[in-house]
Amino acid sequence: MAGREDDSRPTTEARDAGDPTWAQELLEHLRPTGRDVRRVVTWLAGTVDGTACLRDDAGRLVAGAPTTLDEDLVADIVTGRIASAALDEGGRHLRLVRVHHPYTASGWVLAVARETPFDRRAADIVTRTAQLVELLLRARETAEAGRRLKRAAADLRLAILQLLMVEDTVSARRVAAGLWPGLLDTDTACVFVAESRPGERDRLAEECIEATAEQALVVRCPAMDRHVIVVAPGEAPAEALRSLVVRHPGTFLGGSARQSLARTATAYGQAVSALAVARFRPDKTAVYAERTHPERLMDPEVLRVWTTRMLRPLDALPHHTRAELLATTRLGLEFTAVSAAKVLGVSRNTVRARMERVEGLLHTDFSDLTVRAVVHLALNTQVGLGEEAAADGAGAASPTPLGELLAGPALRTWAGDLLGRLDTDARDLRRSLRAWIAEGGNAERAAQTLGVHAQTVREHVRSAEPVLERQLLAAGSDLYEVVVAHVAMGELEPPALDPSKTGHPDSSVHG
Repeated sequence: MAGREDDSRPTTEARDAGDPTWAQELLEHLRPTGRDVRRVVTWLAGTVDGTACLRDDAGRLVAGAPTTLDEDLVADIVTGRIASAALDEGGRHLRLVRVHHPYTASGWVLAVARETPFDRRAADIVTRTAQLVELLLRARETAEAGRRLKRAAADLRLAILQLLMVEDTVSARRVAAGLWPGLLDTDTACVFVAESRPGERDRLAEECIEATAEQALVVRCPAMDRHVIVVAPGEAPAEALRSLVVRHPGTFLGGSARQSLARTATAYGQAVSALAVARFRPDKTAVYAERTHPERLMDPEVLRVWTTRMLRPLDALPHHTRAELLATTRLGLEFTAVSAAKVLGVSRNTVRARMERVEGLLHTDFSDLTVRAVVHLALNTQVGLGEEAAADGAGAASPTPLGELLAGPALRTWAGDLLGRLDTDARDLRRSLRAWIAEGGNAERAAQTLGVHAQTVREHVRSAEPVLERQLLAAGSDLYEVVVAHVAMGELEPPALDPSKTGHPDSSVHG
């Protein structure tokens, strides 16, 4: 053994004497494209004409070729008792150097072996390589810490969004206050959905965060891998997002009308609907059009009482459970169970189980599109009802049956104008659409009823979309409005919601 410690520090003149090429090659490993510890260790072995390995503080091989070492000596270096050592073991010459790891108390060991003794040049190469490895480890750990922090922040943003989606605004504000004080200190907000090209969603999300100066909640959509969801309490983020979209090709933006935080799920549906329109706009942006919705044409007091009585079976549930079931069902009716599950952060089986529980409580069947449309109407109306209003509705003696609720003159006029747009098409789109709705949106069954091919039904439904200015093939608010229009016109029967329950608004006997 030639020695157990070597603290020699070659002078600058000694390092630069002779062959300076190795120093230039070593510096190349600091370039962004060359920061690979394994590549550095491989380069070291070739440059000193030997073998090299890097071991962590637990003795695991990190880079290079396995090398038999004196474990007692390694332990001295790992614990910091000595910084380096040189050994001569019967023709094998070893140089061991401690490599400081930025996030561990113990060090790592860089070991180099060769058949010839280490001259000044070889020793200097080993020492400087160890220093460069320390720099690379520090840079890697710093970058990894930054990535972990970004992932944690992204997970937190998603958790806040999921709380808003189930109307738990109190918890959402509490969670947001830790990192983004004041972000949700508002009663209303707009929701935007930005769409990017495949593979560019992360860049878009980062630019949304930067553009909004963290004055908005920016979330990578868990359901659609090209979408970024932005909940914007103020007006400034909206302008920043529009400006961002204009600058980037292949990027589109849909925005909702301003809604209360409790109606974030509704606003999200509006933003998705507007996004479909934005794809055909020159400026690539669109805001949800506040068109006349059927519920606005109904007597508000009658609608309120009917809604409260219809959802009354859920009132016996604990408040949290009731809110969870209502929010999940609202999203499940608006989107697919899979998409709703991803947005809420639960399994699709959980979404289906919650919706089946609501079906059981309401004695309904969500496979019927008229049922879905009517329950969707009740759930959206319920969002605007306070506890006091709900209590008033629960005490009402004579709730109006659904058929009468949908038979008002204003609603029938709206429904006639909407469906009348289809009458100019010689293919009889109206008949095909009616049959398709009656069969629960199933093109095959509708085709059998009509005596045509299923593809014909699909084409007719798709052709009706631009005429009605509503998405039909994707379940959601647009489709349910069209279903309500058919019921209001008497072209589809209103669903029998729990007809056996005495006192139910659609029962033949009222208590």
